[in-house]
Amino acid sequence: MTDATVAGPTAQALPARRRFVLARRLFRHRSFRIGFVIVAVLVLAAALAPVITSIEPTAMQIRYRFRPPSWQFPFGTDMFGRDVFTRVLYGARLSLWIGFTASLLAAIGGALLGLAAAYYKPLDSLLMRFTDALLAFPAILLAIGINAALGPQIQSVIIALAAAYVPRTARIVRASGLVIRELDYIDAARVSGAGAGRIIFRHMLPNCLAPLLVSLTFIFAYAILAEAALSFLGIGPPPPAPSWGNIVSEGRDYSVEAWWIMLFPGLGISLAALGMNLLGDGLRDVLDPRLKIES
Repeated sequence: MTDATVAGPTAQALPARRRFVLARRLFRHRSFRIGFVIVAVLVLAAALAPVITSIEPTAMQIRYRFRPPSWQFPFGTDMFGRDVFTRVLYGARLSLWIGFTASLLAAIGGALLGLAAAYYKPLDSLLMRFTDALLAFPAILLAIGINAALGPQIQSVIIALAAAYVPRTARIVRASGLVIRELDYIDAARVSGAGAGRIIFRHMLPNCLAPLLVSLTFIFAYAILAEAALSFLGIGPPPPAPSWGNIVSEGRDYSVEAWWIMLFPGLGISLAALGMNLLGDGLRDVLDPRLKIES
């Protein structure tokens, strides 16, 4: 048996073993476990909404309007007699989808900008001044401006939120990329004839994933909160699409006599933000070797 034959399976087993060790360390972290359970419950509730309830989220039953929480209507009904429990479940689908898509687009755009700025020195100053200009505006104001320009659509909300958080992601990726660019294995890749694209996407990007993943969990939470704020201001997903922000916005005029309309979607927003922040804390503690891992 040759050395190459022995080395092959061992080399292939190492990544799997590292993944197992990383997963075990993550689930030993208390914050990560709690955040994972919260997010998993919300995702399962959203995915199984048609199984959990057979009521349509937009179905109106005026004779049942403003019914308080009861066995028949666990979360009560709204001003049109719509079941708030059903609307919260289906609202989780839309709100979580907007948060996930916006954070994914922000990750892609921010990673491309950050890696380009880190690798190409002449572009660094130009790209960073561009991100500084965007960072001068609060993210919610930038999202309001972009969404107002694009019109009241779900796609507009996603694009607006993604664009608002791209500068922050780009700065995080650039900071990691500047350190990685000066390492010896990057010089070795250049000497061996590797092109810029191969160096950026094969060598630099994988080593920037840890801080990027941590930042994405927080961006996910911020995007859910920002969507709720946009909907509350009337420039979120257009009604009657049930999102948590829309439900809260519709119930604000009845906050005294029908408090349950705002309470339950508000709890959903709070739990989603809390769960993603706890996930981010756990990822940061485990993936950052400078921090002590909580057992």
